[in-house]
Amino acid sequence: MPENVFITGHTGFKGAWLCGLLLKKGYRVTGYALPSAVPSLMRETGLLNEIESIEGDVRDRERLIQSMRGAKPDMVFHLAAQPLVLSGYREPASTYEVNVMGAVNVLEALRATPGVKTFVNVTTDKVYENREWYWGYRENETLCGADPYSNSKSCSELVTHSYRVSFFSGTGAAPVSTAVSTARSGNVIGGGDYAEDRIIPDCVRAVRAGRPVLVRNPRSTRPYLHVLDTLSGYLLLAERQAADIRLAGAYNFGPEGGVSTGELASLFCAAWGKGASWETDTPPS
Repeated sequence: MPENVFITGHTGFKGAWLCGLLLKKGYRVTGYALPSAVPSLMRETGLLNEIESIEGDVRDRERLIQSMRGAKPDMVFHLAAQPLVLSGYREPASTYEVNVMGAVNVLEALRATPGVKTFVNVTTDKVYENREWYWGYRENETLCGADPYSNSKSCSELVTHSYRVSFFSGTGAAPVSTAVSTARSGNVIGGGDYAEDRIIPDCVRAVRAGRPVLVRNPRSTRPYLHVLDTLSGYLLLAERQAADIRLAGAYNFGPEGGVSTGELASLFCAAWGKGASWETDTPPS
């Protein structure tokens, strides 16, 4: 029989793709999230009609617990978040409320829901202390994001570690055996991403409007990867640790190397053609 999966944030970009991937593999899916935006990949693909979709806020602990218990999941993915660096600067308090206390509430719901075999909290590769070095960060590097978004995700990592050790390890004072991990991903790109302040959606909006793409930091090198590569990794982790709790921990997901934002913009413009171009977004002096 297919397993039951509970996803927070299923109406977002990655959440919609994850729902589609899980349905293709025969899983039954229940999602819990704020109403999907317009436009959204969930609405455009009709995925909302193929899953059980619950409107709710991860800051509402009681509703979240009730919803997760009702779904009776074997597998849980936590994707709900305030996901943007610039929004974190504009609204730091709500960013911490969603990204830190939201994670606490999901883990509390996990504690209150019997039978969950495997849980993955999706964070970001920005959880690490930025040392401005060339090579990639390993999972044992210091967690200390600087801006409110990155820092809130660092806090979410620490919260998840505490709950894993304290309540889900299956030993001693933590008798429940649920494999609990965090997934730290690089910059994800793919179809159906309508968010602001992301390079590919910004490129599409600019060229459709007949203007150059404005790139804030063209020399910034990031580990870009396709959404299906990322989500396949999340699902592989969830499935493998369900069979072996010793695999629970923290994992990076990203390519071997990266490309600069300027290089990515150039690749986009070359593929788009029709006079597409980009330029550096110079702040007013």
